[in-house]
Amino acid sequence: MKRLLWIDISKALAILFVVYFHFFRTVFEHYQLPPNDWSSIVTGMVSFLRSAWWEISGLGFHAVGAFIILSGWTLMQSTMARAESGHVHWGKWYGARFVRLYPMYWVAHIVYLVSPFVARLEPVDERIVLSLLGLRFINIEMNFMYLNAAWWYFSMLIQFYLIFPLLFWAARKFGAWIFLIAACALGFFVRYLLLDVYPQSGLWVLGGFAVCRLPEFALGMALGLWHSKSTSRAEWFLLRGAGFVAGVLLYPLALKLYDNGIAYVFCDFGTGACCFLATVGLAGFISRAAAVAKILSLVGMYSYGLYLIHQPYVIWLGLRIRPQPILTFLLIFLLALAILSAWGMFLEKATNNLVNKLLAPRRTASA
Repeated sequence: MKRLLWIDISKALAILFVVYFHFFRTVFEHYQLPPNDWSSIVTGMVSFLRSAWWEISGLGFHAVGAFIILSGWTLMQSTMARAESGHVHWGKWYGARFVRLYPMYWVAHIVYLVSPFVARLEPVDERIVLSLLGLRFINIEMNFMYLNAAWWYFSMLIQFYLIFPLLFWAARKFGAWIFLIAACALGFFVRYLLLDVYPQSGLWVLGGFAVCRLPEFALGMALGLWHSKSTSRAEWFLLRGAGFVAGVLLYPLALKLYDNGIAYVFCDFGTGACCFLATVGLAGFISRAAAVAKILSLVGMYSYGLYLIHQPYVIWLGLRIRPQPILTFLLIFLLALAILSAWGMFLEKATNNLVNKLLAPRRTASA
């Protein structure tokens, strides 16, 4: 399947926003903005920009929702490419997913254990076994955020992969939009039960039970299906500004979903969809700048490695530099981001090459 440049750029923007958010939260965890000064036009503008930066920075976790949508999209399109060229062998499909996900995930554990520049907020104990298996939803309060909190996403992702053949069949059987409506109904109903009827730990809704994030994942699948059927219309809406404007205008309404328990049922979907539209819209604009697009697309191609390794590093660094003036913070972040992106890319490429070499004799024998 041909890679879409703007999809890789969108992945890069999403993961970079997540990395930025984790760094921002660590550095400014106990920081309070000074009161706004509107005594003159210049100071008023500075106060406005500072407040806007603060508010936007605090939304970085919404990029996780955008990433879930992008994951549904790319998985749908790659599997459709296989289906159109012949029957999908689900055994081989699961094997390919295992090889894609687990080796780098295990490498990230090794890097965490041996690196001298990571924040170690919890002891290494028997919980690491469940972490290595990806079963972080078992005894969820103790394990879901263990060692590296960002790894909760992996636990959710393997659940989506487990049920993906059923989702794929339903999407092709009933069409993109009927599938999306049904998936949203199921996801919202389960969220309602866990939030309001039989309240449980919020970790289940976050992603401990993947069905709670099914609306976002199904939206990505539906959009991927729509794009394959109506490529020009989908790209016109998403990349030419209409989707970006819609995402920005709808964002304040999505944020209102935080106001009460019933509305919160729909909050992750609303904020994730708005963040997705804004992110993909930006990717459409950036894709026209060849040099920047090339760099970001490379980051997006290896976003998995950056996701797996970044958080302990940015927490370690953030704890050592806070507090800092905003401009100094941004400069330090850009330098750290460049180093972490290169490190994550190196680890992911090296891991993939090693796995491919180890599997090459087996593939040759089976052929």
